[in-house]
Amino acid sequence: MPAYTADDLLVHPRPDADADGTGLILSVTPADAGWDYISFEARRLPTGGEWSFATGENELVVVNLTGTYTVESTRGKWTGVGGREDVFAAAADAVYLPRRTDFTVTAEDGGDFAVAWVPTDQDHDPWRIRSEDVAVAVRGGDNVSRQINDVLPPGSPVHRLVLVEVYTPSGNWSSYPPHKHDVHIEGDDGELVEADLEEVYFYRIDKPEGYAYQRVYTDEHSPLHQSGTPIDALVRAEHNSAVLVPEGYHPVVSAPGYMTYYLNVLAGSAQSLANQDDPRYSWVKDEYASVDPRVPLY
Repeated sequence: MPAYTADDLLVHPRPDADADGTGLILSVTPADAGWDYISFEARRLPTGGEWSFATGENELVVVNLTGTYTVESTRGKWTGVGGREDVFAAAADAVYLPRRTDFTVTAEDGGDFAVAWVPTDQDHDPWRIRSEDVAVAVRGGDNVSRQINDVLPPGSPVHRLVLVEVYTPSGNWSSYPPHKHDVHIEGDDGELVEADLEEVYFYRIDKPEGYAYQRVYTDEHSPLHQSGTPIDALVRAEHNSAVLVPEGYHPVVSAPGYMTYYLNVLAGSAQSLANQDDPRYSWVKDEYASVDPRVPLY
């Protein structure tokens, strides 16, 4: 297989999400991505619209982007999920569902939502994650300042899924210094040094003509690199698009004049964010002088 290109890693939104009646904005499957775990969709429902699905042998999470929803399932019912006007107004509401659960999402107030699922052999309790309970933090400094919302962080009572929301102000960088999590490494004390994770970055921009750039690249330690299929791609991410990160380092920069949001879905060898920086750039963390006052947003 030849080296990955930007086209291999970029998933464009469907142009007919409203016109064809399906409400499907974007879809990622393991077969599409060439990996083992993550399936991802972004969907749109009009007020009163419904979407039904079954988790099967997967754990699954429904994440509010805009609008308000009822999630009714064979494991419980939750109303008033969501309510934010857009992704820049508040942290997400979400509902986690275990395997072997049938459910229906009904739009109380029409809008968009994301759904992600991964295979599991474990059983966990359903979980309503409320916006006001989502931990919000600012990481980095100077023009590497960004906001992180821990929707489904490491340590959550789930098997594999990790979800975070990230806000990168105009001209700033995130996922920086470049870091990777593509090899499972445990230290001598048993502590996890790095997890082997797949990632989806689902983008929204505060003005629809805006964009961000994401570089994805591997080094000699990456299994893909060692197998002769390295990655070194610069991907132009736009509103409602997604970038796939099967392996490698993956920094992001937001175009000047635009606030970039991404919903970051991860799954793999551990329910963890353990990673290692590209050693060439890690030094920058010691040089920050201040924190960008544009974050946190709320």
